[in-house]
Amino acid sequence: MTPASSNRNIGFLVLVASLGYFVDIYDLLLFLIIKNKSLAEIGVPAAEITQTGLYLMNWQMAGLLAGGFLWGILGDKKGRLSVLFGSILMYSAANILNGFAYDVTSYAVLRFIAGVGLAGELGAGITLVSESMSKEKRGYGTMLVAGIGLSGAVAAYFVGDLFHWRTAFFVGGGLGLLLLLLRVGVYESGMFRSMEKGRAEKGNFFMLLASRKRLFKYLNCILIAVPLWFVVGILVGIAPEFGKALNSKDMLDSGKGVMFTYIGISLGDFLTGALSQLFRTRKKIVFVFLTLTFLAILYYLFSNQLTATGFYTLCVVFGIFTGYWAVFVTIASEQFGTNIRATVTTTVPNVVRGSLIPVTMLFTWLRGSMCIVNAALAVAVLTVALAYIALYNLDETYGRDLDFIEE
Repeated sequence: MTPASSNRNIGFLVLVASLGYFVDIYDLLLFLIIKNKSLAEIGVPAAEITQTGLYLMNWQMAGLLAGGFLWGILGDKKGRLSVLFGSILMYSAANILNGFAYDVTSYAVLRFIAGVGLAGELGAGITLVSESMSKEKRGYGTMLVAGIGLSGAVAAYFVGDLFHWRTAFFVGGGLGLLLLLLRVGVYESGMFRSMEKGRAEKGNFFMLLASRKRLFKYLNCILIAVPLWFVVGILVGIAPEFGKALNSKDMLDSGKGVMFTYIGISLGDFLTGALSQLFRTRKKIVFVFLTLTFLAILYYLFSNQLTATGFYTLCVVFGIFTGYWAVFVTIASEQFGTNIRATVTTTVPNVVRGSLIPVTMLFTWLRGSMCIVNAALAVAVLTVALAYIALYNLDETYGRDLDFIEE
């Protein structure tokens, strides 16, 4: 294969992985945007919509957690491409069927199935891109995957706002099926093909549990990104409640806030990815942006009479500062050998997403004994402190050769 041909193949791979994550984020955020009007239409009483929405969200989150382990292990046992094809087929079908949901039970089942399918996209894409590009340039590839992919949140907001909720689900499913056709031209990772010829044990999640060192690295990979989901899920996710506590002059729209936050995260992924390549370090870039995230949280929680415009501007800032998502997933991918790399890279971001459940429980418990602002501040201090400690414990992985296996 000529260098020009190889570059074209890698460029196509990055494009396909980016579009896959775009559809992934579209679906994840679409549900948050259209859940209230969809539940009202299928007959859920107004007083029960919030609780029912949380119930469905938990089902989707359970699907993401289950899917993270399913696709991660499959990606190491059968190949990265098997995940790229299987995951998108599953969530595309679930989305289309979700457009026909007629009651809460069918809605919940389909959100679980969609969650399982969605869990495979990012990990498989990042693993394949990381293993296919040179160690000096792979940071640019993972930067593009996450940066382009996260813009799917913007598409979800406008489609969910402009079209009927059933149509919005059909659009998501249709996009996934179109992308499935593009993936026919994608090649399997050379590192995975080489590993298949050996006798290395592949996709064994218990290898992480059996070694204290590997388990420690795995947990640290998760902890460095928990503050990101605290910001999105709590500080922005229940913005109307914070608005009241902070004497906001306007009603704060959490749906718009999420959209602006994801615009910022997309920009932040490009910025942190480029900086990690420019300065040849992953850890230092995460440290800087984690610190900026904490300062932005403090500004938000100690603000007074925040306007809607000020809030949406802050959401973009939040997004940029928490936009180390691509670098975080790349760090996780680079920490482990080829035989469990897909398992780690696919489970870690989904466990981080799932971490919102215990974080929310802690926040809710603290609200029982203190005001909402102090409860948020306490959770922020805890999650950021743990992220700092976890980051300190991880190895610098910029430029690491990934052609190795875990014994």
